Amino acid sequence: MSDTAPQRHGGRSGAVAAARRMSADLAPFLLLAALWQLAASLLPGYLFPSLASVFARFIEIVTSASQFADVLATVGRILAGLAGAFVVGGGFALLMARSRAVDRFLAPTLTFFQGIPALSWVVFAIIWIHGTELRIFFIMVMTTLPAFTFQILGALRAISKDLFEMVLSFRPTRRAIFRVMILPSILPDILIAWKVNLGNASRVVVVAELVGATGGIGYELLQQQQLFDMAGALAWTLQLVCFVLIVQRLLTWIETHAFRYRAVSEHSL
Repeated sequence: MSDTAPQRHGGRSGAVAAARRMSADLAPFLLLAALWQLAASLLPGYLFPSLASVFARFIEIVTSASQFADVLATVGRILAGLAGAFVVGGGFALLMARSRAVDRFLAPTLTFFQGIPALSWVVFAIIWIHGTELRIFFIMVMTTLPAFTFQILGALRAISKDLFEMVLSFRPTRRAIFRVMILPSILPDILIAWKVNLGNASRVVVVAELVGATGGIGYELLQQQQLFDMAGALAWTLQLVCFVLIVQRLLTWIETHAFRYRAVSEHSL
């Protein structure tokens, strides 16, 4: 009896704590929804449509195969562009970490690219590249490549040299060094880089689709603007927001499970 009582009490405490965390997470969204609904009741519907009408359009998009195909097209473009920028940026970071000459050449070049606005890359892509998918892929890579490169490079340079030399004293293979030493050291920064660049990519892809695509969320937003349909514009925007939130949650889950040993070691201290 005495053993089960603390367990029940601990279970209740955990449930209460989880409920409080969920309430704290939902509070800003509930406040925003309440303010929007208040504005919808006071202002014309074409400016501030009701949440019910926005939700109805959202469900219509999700349940319509042709409309949801546009959502999946945008999602695919974001993931393809981020994957390409991550692979190229990781290669650049490794080269820059190993060679001062490469670092002196690439660092100012990437800094220069980082200062070019996304809309400029859209214009360049339209002039240079024929083909919608290749054009958008180019835009996505060029706008996220510098950030990926510098973030991975910073993670590589933050690895402890003393710890690295100690690992080398055991004469491991290159594959073992990467798996045991380098990857665990840079993975947190890589996940942060994905989280940051995911938000940037979701904004850039809309601009790219507005100008140079015949499908996708950006293209659909342009159609809603021409129809002056605010409910439709919000519904399409929420499709992209939901995708970003889902991927952000997935990255957080990966981070939590990949580094669960940290909580154990901190608790032991």
